[in-house]
Amino acid sequence: MRKEEFTVGSYVHVVKRGTRGLPIVRDDIDRFRFLLMLTHFNDEFASLNWYRDLKDAGLHNSLLRPKHWPTQKRLVHVIAFCLVENHFHLILQEINGGGIARFMKRLGIGMAKKYNERYKEKGSLFQGAYRAKTIVDDRYFRYVSTYVQLKNALDMYPGGNKSARKNFDRAYDWACAYPYSSLGDHTGNFDRPIVEKTLLSSLFTSVEYKEFARDVILGRYQSDDTETSHRSGFFV
Repeated sequence: MRKEEFTVGSYVHVVKRGTRGLPIVRDDIDRFRFLLMLTHFNDEFASLNWYRDLKDAGLHNSLLRPKHWPTQKRLVHVIAFCLVENHFHLILQEINGGGIARFMKRLGIGMAKKYNERYKEKGSLFQGAYRAKTIVDDRYFRYVSTYVQLKNALDMYPGGNKSARKNFDRAYDWACAYPYSSLGDHTGNFDRPIVEKTLLSSLFTSVEYKEFARDVILGRYQSDDTETSHRSGFFV
């Protein structure tokens, strides 16, 4: 487990990649299980067999919580996320001391266990510990939010980001409907119990966010800290 102290209230960009660049999900069953884990692992409570509880309650195909579980007490706020084939990005807010470390440990162990069980694999699913970068100001937060939940989603868009730049409006609508990114939660396409929406909505209206995202995807915007992050390989 990565050991890093984050101040309560800090916003942190987290990346976790598959070992040797290999896939961490293979199909929509794996992808939906990632959403289940984002929902149910973000909790002080930990069931001895969380997935069996969901199946017994008929909730394994939804994001609803079993009635016999105690009221959720979140470890972190999940501000944004995106899952692609061989890695995922999160923006998390530390709301309890050590919450990010605890959440990421549960998520990493849970994903690896389910993947290995399903595909009869052994060994590490992930390439070491997660990488984390504290977001130091609103300007950088604006950029990172777009990078995480839009630019990464567009890697899955037909033709990728290159195609998206040719018809941004169509690509943006597609990304808003991509279920394994939080963009649709912030634009109203989804209403899921994963994402804390307050901060982003305090910075942008939905129209403003789309226009800001257009500038990012078309390469017309960079924050002061963006170039440093690209040179360090954090955004690769």
